[in-house]
Amino acid sequence: MKFLKVGRVAIISRGRYAGKKVVIVQPQDNGSKKHPFPHALVAGIERYPQQITRRMGKARATKRSKVKPFIKVVNYNHLMPTRYTLELEGLKGVVTNETFTEVTQREEAKKTVKKALEERYSSGKNRWFFTPLREFRWREWDMSATMRRH
Repeated sequence: MKFLKVGRVAIISRGRYAGKKVVIVQPQDNGSKKHPFPHALVAGIERYPQQITRRMGKARATKRSKVKPFIKVVNYNHLMPTRYTLELEGLKGVVTNETFTEVTQREEAKKTVKKALEERYSSGKNRWFFTPLREFRWREWDMSATMRRH
């Protein structure tokens, strides 16, 4: 697909990481021998950084601003692209098809992805990417509907 390019932010819609935001690192429109379907290598955030207030100390703030990343091969059917893009220069050569063959390579790739994402988070750019998707709260919705009726 033409719009699923490198750097495009997407949301995973199925599986363990459903609802998590990812960046497309390497799109494969034609598939490969191992994965004979259109897919993309993605890097995403498994655990988002927590909120920081002014009253918190430096140590607590750095602890709360940690990011837990994941890398994965995802079918195009399970990706929902967004209008946002994220420029991560350091990820282009790190996450490849060969990364997934050996556990040590995968761990090294995750470490570099973590470093790049935390660097991006601390710079203050792409703030939307580092916030989790909001849950739909039925109770609040129900209350607002009740208020409208009266």
